[in-house]
Amino acid sequence: MTDTDDVSPVPAAEVAAWDYESDVVIAGYGVAGAAAAVEAARTGADVLVLEWTGSWGGAAAMAGGFIYLGGGTALQKACGFDDSVDNMVAYLNSAMGPGADETRIADYCQGSVAHFDWLVDCGVPFRAAFYSEPGWEPMGDEGLMYSGGENSFPFNTIASPVPRGHIPQMSDKKQGEASAGFILMKHLVGTATAAGARSVYDVRVQRLVVDTDGRVVGVRGRQYGKEVTIRARRGVVLATGSFAYNEKMVAAHAPRIAGRPAASVEQHDGQAVRMAQALGAGLAHMDATEVAIFIDPQQLVRGILVNGRGQRYVAEDTYPGRIGQLTLYHQDNTAYLIIDGDAHEEAVKSLSPMLMVGQPTWVCDSVAELEREMGLAPDSLQNTVAAYNAAAERGEDPLLHKKAEWLRPIGTPVGAIDLRESTGGFTLGGLTTSLDGEVLHVGGAPIPGLFAAGRSAAGLAAWGYSSGISLGDGSFYGRRAGRAAAAAG
Repeated sequence: MTDTDDVSPVPAAEVAAWDYESDVVIAGYGVAGAAAAVEAARTGADVLVLEWTGSWGGAAAMAGGFIYLGGGTALQKACGFDDSVDNMVAYLNSAMGPGADETRIADYCQGSVAHFDWLVDCGVPFRAAFYSEPGWEPMGDEGLMYSGGENSFPFNTIASPVPRGHIPQMSDKKQGEASAGFILMKHLVGTATAAGARSVYDVRVQRLVVDTDGRVVGVRGRQYGKEVTIRARRGVVLATGSFAYNEKMVAAHAPRIAGRPAASVEQHDGQAVRMAQALGAGLAHMDATEVAIFIDPQQLVRGILVNGRGQRYVAEDTYPGRIGQLTLYHQDNTAYLIIDGDAHEEAVKSLSPMLMVGQPTWVCDSVAELEREMGLAPDSLQNTVAAYNAAAERGEDPLLHKKAEWLRPIGTPVGAIDLRESTGGFTLGGLTTSLDGEVLHVGGAPIPGLFAAGRSAAGLAAWGYSSGISLGDGSFYGRRAGRAAAAAG
């Protein structure tokens, strides 16, 4: 048995001495842990954050920095957009997929404007500028962007399209290496530290310490190869991320993304989920995943996506995460982007030099020749392109409702970018929690002294996603968990 295999609770009576002690102990110094630390420390509680790695940040510090907010934030208004709580609720109830918690969505939307103001109060900067182009994130320092396909079908028929991807201001970005998530974390950690929160690094939390009455009173882990036990006088907040890098858990709960984790870090090993499960904690949406498709949206919108039958299956200008999900789960992870030479060159010119451009796998002088080269059924791709081109000439897409601005007939020479096996993702499921971050037993009652937030918990997303939801509900409910833990005991 390895150190992490044993997640059974440690009886408090067996703890001879505590290595560290605090009112509130937070496991994980990503966005949820940092937000929890800020709020708990601001109540006057003694706060200690335990981080497995040698520094704060987690997956959040490596992210593009989108925070999904709306309902009429100051940034939305400054950029000329009108939003409302009801409009945001309508969108999220659809976009978060089957099984999404409507009560939680309503709660989040109601508090969204105040949460934006809280971030600004923590020093997080936002530039009042709207980025209108498709993309994974703005390459400049614009602060607002569509981040969930709100202006694309089918969502633009469900709610009035409004951008809600709020991005902290940062210059000199390097996508995938240095993006706005770092700025967000820098200010949250700075605020937590200024409020009095302490941190200890290189501590891998492994088990919960429980009193005779079932209350969680601490955690046990390892630091530099030595066993350490930390007392929590009021409460423990679990904020160590998802289980995307736990091969056994992924195989058991979300096997379709096995071997292809993305947008997460190796420390997302599911340990928080397993520790709480050992106390009878409930779980939700463990099979749900976000799935990215690895090609830039600037290329996607200028071509057509077809499956293994040569047929289109999704509007190419919708949220890329939705495209990834549909490709992996409904098209056997098979997709090809059909794009002509002019459109490909146009896309390349619009891309940042640091981005990897998808290069055509096949290039032919005609669609018929391309169809043969790709090994598709006779006439399948030809019929698809002919129907698309005829509609595009009329400025419409009656099949999938791609926006008119991106409709242009496919010309020649024509190529296909092979996107088979070009998806990867992260898990969305986790511990069931109350709106105050209390971890709930399978029977529905809170487990005393135990709280969770971020990807360790089941948040807003079920079988849908929008960029910014993880940083959004992680920080929003991290705050709630921090306050609740500080008030416990």
